[in-house]
Amino acid sequence: MIDRFSWMAVYPEIVLLVMACVITLVDLLDRNPRRLAAYVLSILTLLVLAVLTGTYARGGQTWYGFEGMVVSDPMTNWLKCFAALAVAVSLVYARTYVTGRGMLRGAEWYVLSLLSLLGMYVLISANNFLLVYLGLECMTLSGYALVALRRDHVTSIEAAMKYFVLGAMASGFLLYGLSMLYGATGTLDIGGVFKAVASGQIKHQVLVFGVVFVVAGLAFKFGAVPFHMWLPDVYEGAPTAVTLMIGGAPKLAAFAMAVRLLVEGLLPLAIDWQQMLAVLAVASLLIGNLAAIAQTNLKRMLAYSTIAQMGFVLLGLMAGVVNHSALAAANAYSSAMFYVVAYVLTTLVSFGIILLLSREGFESEEIVDFAGLNQRSPLYAGLMAICLFSLAGIPPMVGFQAKLAVLQALVSTGLPSYIGLAVFAVMMSLVGAFYYLRVVKVMYFDEPLSSAPIQAPFDMRAVLSVNGLLLLVLGIVPGSLMALCAKAVVQMLAT
Repeated sequence: MIDRFSWMAVYPEIVLLVMACVITLVDLLDRNPRRLAAYVLSILTLLVLAVLTGTYARGGQTWYGFEGMVVSDPMTNWLKCFAALAVAVSLVYARTYVTGRGMLRGAEWYVLSLLSLLGMYVLISANNFLLVYLGLECMTLSGYALVALRRDHVTSIEAAMKYFVLGAMASGFLLYGLSMLYGATGTLDIGGVFKAVASGQIKHQVLVFGVVFVVAGLAFKFGAVPFHMWLPDVYEGAPTAVTLMIGGAPKLAAFAMAVRLLVEGLLPLAIDWQQMLAVLAVASLLIGNLAAIAQTNLKRMLAYSTIAQMGFVLLGLMAGVVNHSALAAANAYSSAMFYVVAYVLTTLVSFGIILLLSREGFESEEIVDFAGLNQRSPLYAGLMAICLFSLAGIPPMVGFQAKLAVLQALVSTGLPSYIGLAVFAVMMSLVGAFYYLRVVKVMYFDEPLSSAPIQAPFDMRAVLSVNGLLLLVLGIVPGSLMALCAKAVVQMLAT
């Protein structure tokens, strides 16, 4: 069902914006230094949003709002559901950390997190160039503020400045590319751009010029080489709680933005942006994995790991436009969506463990800080090992199934060049396994540097355990999540 005037398409955004304002006002009356009211309201809001968007997604219907500027289809709503859950989990993991580091002078931490999610929601739903840019800026501006939230920490302020300068440059790239496409096609509507480009009446050179800048802007949000410069410095310099916030859920929004712009808007130019994605993917897999080997800081290592992981997502996106079969395209795009969801799940666990081991005056972000973790807590060492095995693509973790899905999409094209890319990706995964397994070796075979007991609130322990268990369960029985992603993508392509 398509109703071009339905407010159903924007209910989640309205709820999120209203609750961000409510939390700001409630904080004026909250004298608790731990900001419990803001924490509880934020978690409840996110859970309600997850249920609301999940219900929309299961309905399988598509709504348009604001004269078609906003779209609410199953893929949109599942990504919103996953993003809300990811932010909720991040807030649970970060509660003790932000309290102990003076980041709760007010409710800014919670409000900015919700506003960042609001930007993701707008970006995921955008069916118009203006809303794409509006959502992107809402998400990234909140991210800049979050990175700088620890005002008395020089490293965090430096990371925020780097993030802001490079992020502004990337936003400029994207905006310039979108303006070129608007000038060439005469429309801001993504569907209208598709029709105009498919007509073949527009000068190809002008369109390609715009596509180059659009892909550059997308590559920055993914953290793909050579637009990865911000990622290691920001991951390392930002407070770990903020690193988790900007390294998890925003990847879901970046995937949605790529699908909206490249697939729904610029599919007739696939032969051009496909080659760009191939170069970005190969460079990301190569440089991300090789640079990660040399890192001793775990957050920096995970940043380079992210660069390599995003290479797989780009491979999935580019594999969807080789064959004209709708089923083959849906299989490739759904493999990329499955990969992003699996990556976000894994990222939550990895940074959750880092937050768990951190204490006041000690960040626990060096690899050596994890020495002998198994002797201190077999549970947390096991969860971290599951996470690292998943990132490395070792069965039966969900990361293995995600990599396998992308590789199958590449091989199923039948093109020698794509099969070569699949082989290259496997080789780079073997390289990546080295630095992941190195951390496992440190946890299980090195002597612990501290015998201090590891303490964590009950809610953090419970959520972390469920989160880690999901990595294993979805690796053993991935069918339900894969089917969900495939159905969502098929319904998206059909509208």
